[in-house]
Amino acid sequence: MKTGQRFYLREVLAGLVLTGHHFFANMGKHIAHALGRKDARGAVTIQYPEERRPYSPRLRSLHRLVRREDGSPRCVACMMCETVCPARCIYIVADEHPNPEIEKMPSRFDIDLGKCVFCGFCVEACPEDAIRMDTGILEFSSYSRLGMIYTKEMLLALEPAGPDGVPRSPVPIPADRTV
Repeated sequence: MKTGQRFYLREVLAGLVLTGHHFFANMGKHIAHALGRKDARGAVTIQYPEERRPYSPRLRSLHRLVRREDGSPRCVACMMCETVCPARCIYIVADEHPNPEIEKMPSRFDIDLGKCVFCGFCVEACPEDAIRMDTGILEFSSYSRLGMIYTKEMLLALEPAGPDGVPRSPVPIPADRTV
């Protein structure tokens, strides 16, 4: 190998030239746009969080549990979502439903969002369409691991996003529990 090839000098310089070309071309477009030329389009900057980029309608966001007409969870504790979950982040404890026509209901339905990979397998596996990922909520956090566990009551309180994709539910902030 020659010295120039050994240090990749030619490749580094070619990369710098290409980057410089894009930088100055976009800078010129920004200046032209600032001077009033509406046809000049440079790099697009979104002023987050005041401006938000529109999301795809198929975007998987925070989970929610669907209610029946009587207010009880639609979930029949069949454990399909818990079984199919690759991250093992869903925990269900079954209980008897007061209605004799419905076999079971969850007495406990927890999702550990610290482990969840948002694959959507739980939504696809559910035979009752009891779990959905359509809240539009993408920003949730906690100061502890236990705070990322969303309970049945928290998941039932969430609503689907509006037609514009904006969440209608406030982000449920779990009480940070200690072990």
